[in-house]
Parts: sequence; structure tokens; C-alpha cells
Amino acid sequence: MPFSIREFEALARDRLPRYVYDFMAGGADDEVTVRANENAFARLRLLPRVLRGRPKRDLGITLFGDEITMPVVLSPTAFHRLADPEGELATARAAARAGTVMIASMASTASIGDIAKAGGADLALWFQAYIQSDTGITRTLVRRAEDAGCRALVVTVDSPVFGWRERDHRNGFHHLPVGWHCENMRDLTGDGGVLDIEMVADLSWDHIDQLVAMTDLPVVLKGVLHPDDAVTAVDHGVRGLLVSNHGGRQLDTAIATIDAVADIAAVVDVPVLVDGGVRRGTDVVKALAFGARAVGVGRPVLWGLAARGEDGVTEVLELLRAEIDRALALTGCASAHEVARDLVREDRC
Repeated sequence: MPFSIREFEALARDRLPRYVYDFMAGGADDEVTVRANENAFARLRLLPRVLRGRPKRDLGITLFGDEITMPVVLSPTAFHRLADPEGELATARAAARAGTVMIASMASTASIGDIAKAGGADLALWFQAYIQSDTGITRTLVRRAEDAGCRALVVTVDSPVFGWRERDHRNGFHHLPVGWHCENMRDLTGDGGVLDIEMVADLSWDHIDQLVAMTDLPVVLKGVLHPDDAVTAVDHGVRGLLVSNHGGRQLDTAIATIDAVADIAAVVDVPVLVDGGVRRGTDVVKALAFGARAVGVGRPVLWGLAARGEDGVTEVLELLRAEIDRALALTGCASAHEVARDLVREDRC
């Protein structure tokens, strides 16, 4: 078994067709933000406390009433069948086994209903959506998420247009292989067809108001980086925030997410999550110190899935669990809740 997420990525790179690896690993333009997400974590230094040993650490947290076993959730990523034939169904089973949240992408190659069935009662399932210009289509997607038993609705708001991803253009990758589809977009108009996911250039707070009004599920905004937007989101009834720059796949040179999360967590009183660049358990501890309730992992899940299928996703999550537990022990924290801001320093070199 690989001993780190980096080793899982290397194994996945060897096993995937070039265009698939580039689609998963790549970002927008010069990929400055892709690199910045990871580099920003590396720039931070931990300042541990000593002589505070406990026999066990408690990694568990609560999100919207669900108790999960560690402060790590699966961020939404598209097209899991490109990594493994079982696709999102394998990912769901692994997430359920790990006792954590899977945020299923609207661009999944399995429907939200089938993902829910695969994960079973043990899976805390959230649904990620792009608001569509046709309110009826958005409403149908929300109803499907509700019917599948999803516990939250995650709305991506950083994509009024597609980012420019040069790797995909260079490889000519613009469509899924024949026979594969975004299954959540099937039969939305009653004709059995599969619609394309639409980016809505005039997306506004009015759309968020409409969405909040059409569901009792907690609405989480994904893609917020500015603290003023975070405050506005809560004013509009949003109940959680996922600080994200889309893994560097939308606006290149956007701020690294770990550099944004502390300012956002300081001005809102809702759960704040963060994704982008998390590769080690120490990254998770740094995010907790800055006020995040949990982190999301996207690419690491895909590397595990591509490398070893369902078992690979499980192994990636268990690697992170062990690393978080060890980091808590070595920094003198008995639980995820004990991680405080004074645990982290900016590298002065």
C-alpha cells in the first residue's frame, strides 16, 4: 500500500490515460493557484505544546447534526468513472466505511439516488449543485437530492463561466467517453435525455434566495473567498460555507484557500469548511487552527480511486485519519476541538 497521498498520486498517474490524469490534476491558465494551495500549507509552521499527553485523541466532529469520525469530508469531484469502473458508487461505500460526509458532484457519472443506495444508511451524503437558469430544472435537482436523503445542499458559486484549462484543450478532452453521462442531468425535462450542465453568467444573490426558499436542507455555499461575501451569504440564509477556489480550476492567481479561511471564520457563526491543497494530516490541523470545522479533500480521493479502487479511497482516508491523530498527539491536543490559533505560525524564512 502507498504510504502517502503523494505516492497514491504517482500510482494513479501511472495507471490513468494522460488526458484523464491531466483533467484531474490540472487547473486554470498557468496553474498558479493549484500550486499555491499546497505551498500555502507548507509555509505555515506548527508550534506544539508539550507534556499534555492523553491516551487517545477524539477526531470526531458534528456537521448539521451528523456526527462524523474525523474533520475530513469528501469534496465534490466530477466523473469518478474515469478513475474506476465503479465510480462514485465505490467512493460512496468508502466514505460510509470511514464514517464521514461525501459531497456528491452534480457532474457525477452515477445518479444521486444510486450513490445514496451504494453508501447505505451509514453514509452522510450531501449534494453539490450548480444553479441552472431554468428554475424548474434546479428545483428538480433539489427534489432528487432530498428524495435521496441528502443532509445538505452545496451550491458552487465561483463558476459563472468555465475556467480556461489548457491541459484539457491540449488533450482535446471536452466530453465523456461514449456511453457515460452526467447521470444527475438525465430526464430533467421528462424526455429521457441528458442535459448539459449550464454555467449561469448572471448568477446573483437573488438566485441564492430562491434556492434557500425551495428547500429545508441546509444550504452551503462553495467558492466563497472574501469575508464580505461570507457575511452576505449568512444574511441570505446560508447555513454553511466551503471556502474554496475550485482547486485552482477557475480563477488562476486567486488566493490560496488556507489564506482565506481565518478571515471568513472570524466574521460568521456558521460551520466553515475549506478545501484545496490538503495532502497531510498536519494540513488539517492547520485549517482547524484557523477556524475551519473540517477540510474537504478532492484530488486525493481520485488518486486513491484510480490507484486501488474502493480500497484505495478507504486507504487515503485512513492515512489522513492516522496523520491527524498523530499530529494532534504531537501538538498536545486531545481532540479536534482543542486546536487553537496559537498553534500555527507563519514561516519567517
